[in-house]
Amino acid sequence: MLSKYVPSVEWLKRYNGMDFKGDFIAGLIVAIMLIPQGMAYAMLAGLPPVIGLYASTIPLIIYAILGSSRQLAVGPVAMVSLLVFSGVSTLAEPGSDQFVSYALLLAFMVGVIQLVLGLFRLGFLVNFLSHAVISGFTSAAAIIIGLSQLKHLLGIELPKGANVFGLLYETMTKLGNINFYALLIGVLSIITLIIFKKYVPKIPGPLVVVVLSSLAVYYFNLDQQGLSIVGDVPQGVPSFSLPGFEWDSIISLLPVALTISFVGFMESVAVAKAIAAKEGYRINSNQELNGLGAANIVGSFFSAYPVTGGFSRSAVNYQAGARTPMAAIFTAVLIILTLLFLTDWFYYLPNTVLAAIIMVAVFQLIDVKEAKHLFKVKKIDGWTLIVTFAATLLTSIETGILVGIGFSLIVFIWRSAYPHIAELGYVEEEGIYRNLNRYPNAKTYDRTVIYRFDASLYFANIAFFEEQLAKKINEDTKKVILDFSAVNDMDAIALDELDRIIEEYDSRDVKIMIANMKGPIKDLVEKAGWAEKYEERISNLPVSRYVSK
Repeated sequence: MLSKYVPSVEWLKRYNGMDFKGDFIAGLIVAIMLIPQGMAYAMLAGLPPVIGLYASTIPLIIYAILGSSRQLAVGPVAMVSLLVFSGVSTLAEPGSDQFVSYALLLAFMVGVIQLVLGLFRLGFLVNFLSHAVISGFTSAAAIIIGLSQLKHLLGIELPKGANVFGLLYETMTKLGNINFYALLIGVLSIITLIIFKKYVPKIPGPLVVVVLSSLAVYYFNLDQQGLSIVGDVPQGVPSFSLPGFEWDSIISLLPVALTISFVGFMESVAVAKAIAAKEGYRINSNQELNGLGAANIVGSFFSAYPVTGGFSRSAVNYQAGARTPMAAIFTAVLIILTLLFLTDWFYYLPNTVLAAIIMVAVFQLIDVKEAKHLFKVKKIDGWTLIVTFAATLLTSIETGILVGIGFSLIVFIWRSAYPHIAELGYVEEEGIYRNLNRYPNAKTYDRTVIYRFDASLYFANIAFFEEQLAKKINEDTKKVILDFSAVNDMDAIALDELDRIIEEYDSRDVKIMIANMKGPIKDLVEKAGWAEKYEERISNLPVSRYVSK
């Protein structure tokens, strides 16, 4: 029973030497990757770089104990970092103590929301975030994240909170103030990261650029040439402290907390399921919410900002040989050791290098292929992506995803209110009734209309059903056979309206019969007294049984 809520109990029982070897190597590689990434993402979130290292310790251990994925690498990610900056920067100055306090409170709120969703088995709610919405949102956010790093890449001051176009305009007006050293190191770092990722993937490119750039700053005194560096990084692990619980702050942060809870979970569960499918085990979505929620709650007590599972690090963790969540614990321990003994090594690290790491990581999230695919397969889904993309780019992160969700729900309601309907004819070669639009040579019957409604009937589409039915019936029609094979449910309104429609056509000497009625629908109409009222005109019999009657 305990293993149901604490999955680590199960895998610890079977832990062996082979697991240890794979987990240790993977944990080491991910730690080397996560140290510069964590600092970079914390900077993106408007936080001191060390907060990114704090977020890469305790939350990883908590998730390893409670999460259901064996290879998911939890920690700071670009998307969540941008959301943190977007939500908290309206309340406090980025980098200030108050800003950090709000970020820790936000982590606690995200954790509570995720844990509540998991405990009450409400993971299905994330299904309302369609893939088109997530893709459009992610692509726009990647552009926003990338452009937000221009100030570090170019070594210039740019206004905070400006939208993409305002940021580009301000950048153009300040091109004359570019710091040459920042631009040179940043561009060389981007090139190096791309080359290592493509041609030498086994060597962590972020570590290479961090070491080389720090040495260059140290030996050539570039920090005295106006190049911005990380500077002092506090030594030691974070102590236990409570986030500042203020009701007004909680209310202000609630929208972004909800956004991070859903977006973070979506990103996490997507990569977890992809890896689990390859390894032949299943991911429990509700347990994932429990694990992530607990990780964020406990992390908030140890100076961590919101975390989730990351695409790139999880892929590296898996490819490096991680066999169990112990790999994440090794990663956390190595980062704790770094905090205890190696923070001085980051003093000369240029901010432009952290910006380069962020840019290379996020621009691969811009998914042009998905947009083309959606427009090719289903245009309305393509437009959902475009609407979300445009709204995110032109307004704000939170507004963009809300617009996307709203638009996708409108599309869903429109589809359910105006579903597919088909008039059927008999295809003798196949011995089955088919859509006349697809099989124009199918046999039809004099004075008989065979009609299939491909959706459940409810209050929002019953009027459309009646309208389309009226179009198929003419003066010669004497019989209408409704094929209910695709009708899985009906509400009371639709049931009453259908009863009225049948009576109305009876008065016009047009008999309506219902074939292929499924069990739940048959139970429903029997409760309404249709069994006696319409006798043999409604049943689960095939259409052919009614054609000759």
